Amino acid sequence: MIVLFWDIDGTLLTTGKAGVPAWEAAVREVTGREFQLSSIRVPGLTDFQIAVKTFELLGYDADEATLRRMVRRYEELLPEFLPLKHGRVLPNVREILESLRGRAEVRSFLLTGNTRGGARAKLSHYGLFHYFPDGAFAEDTRARATIAERALDLARRAGPIADERVFVIGDTPHDIECANAIGAKTIAVATGGYTRSELQPHGAWRTVDELPPVDEFLALIEATPDPAAARSRPADGADDEAPVRDRAVRGGGR
Repeated sequence: MIVLFWDIDGTLLTTGKAGVPAWEAAVREVTGREFQLSSIRVPGLTDFQIAVKTFELLGYDADEATLRRMVRRYEELLPEFLPLKHGRVLPNVREILESLRGRAEVRSFLLTGNTRGGARAKLSHYGLFHYFPDGAFAEDTRARATIAERALDLARRAGPIADERVFVIGDTPHDIECANAIGAKTIAVATGGYTRSELQPHGAWRTVDELPPVDEFLALIEATPDPAAARSRPADGADDEAPVRDRAVRGGGR
């Protein structure tokens, strides 16, 4: 079984920064103060971590209840602002997700720093929500790795998986850290807030400028043999096709 954990912003789509005015409006309502979200490097941070940094920069003493009220208000405002910006689904994303539908050997889940409500708003607006049965989302201020742990637990409850066939697909060093925390391979894409040169030092399994076309993507995730299939493969000629497959993956995936 192949398991794919997908980030949202900068990986699946861009909202055209629709979250910025939604966030700033929520800050005004909760604190009565003006705030520029551009003062924080947001990519890779969870919504709760952004809230903490927001209050720190404002010098605003926020308790847990205020923190949650801030994030909840952002969730509520986001659907109003999404249509006001020109976002888009990123290259090859829709084609890849469509190709994975109905493939019993592949499961896709969300692994995102968005809250569940924020993720639903963005994916629904861009017509991607139906591709994901579930996922793990930001629920508190803890490290993003805790979201990865919940995502892996979710995938294991859905059925048996092979650890070497688990992938995190994301656009920031935080996604790579998530993958490392659960022993997954990262496919890092430079379609978000970090360039390819910024991503490469963090040790992703593969780093690409953007998600490749469907055939190349499938070759990439299928390059790691299924242990169950390997155990049942006849010994004679078992490795005949492996060199060809490996050359194809190296050529297309990098």
